[in-house]
Amino acid sequence: MSKTLMGQLGIEIVELSQERVIATMPVDHRTHQPFGLLHGGASVALAETVASMGTYHLIDQENEICVGLEINANHVRGVKEGVVKAVGTPLHKGKTTMVWDIKITDEKEQLVCVSRCTMAILPKRK
Repeated sequence: MSKTLMGQLGIEIVELSQERVIATMPVDHRTHQPFGLLHGGASVALAETVASMGTYHLIDQENEICVGLEINANHVRGVKEGVVKAVGTPLHKGKTTMVWDIKITDEKEQLVCVSRCTMAILPKRK
């Protein structure tokens, strides 16, 4: 995964089940914005990664793929260093879409970002 966005940002999946996905990401030079804080785009990348991994875990992987359809994020707290944790839970598990709620917290378990991501489920081209 080192040649993917996950690898470049240091995102690691630490739990993957039908009920939730948990991932971590370091807050360092790779994920900072110019003022030394966690970049909002890095938080969004973490959130969509969680939703993508969770959806992929739930679909027919031989015949389907999933892609991000829509994402929003509210950034509520700045982080300068350490590790953030994203916990994603499915709000809707449909045949063509899934909707995920993702909460990102800092090491003190303070809310950093809340996001909702809609994933599209598509047939795999053969």
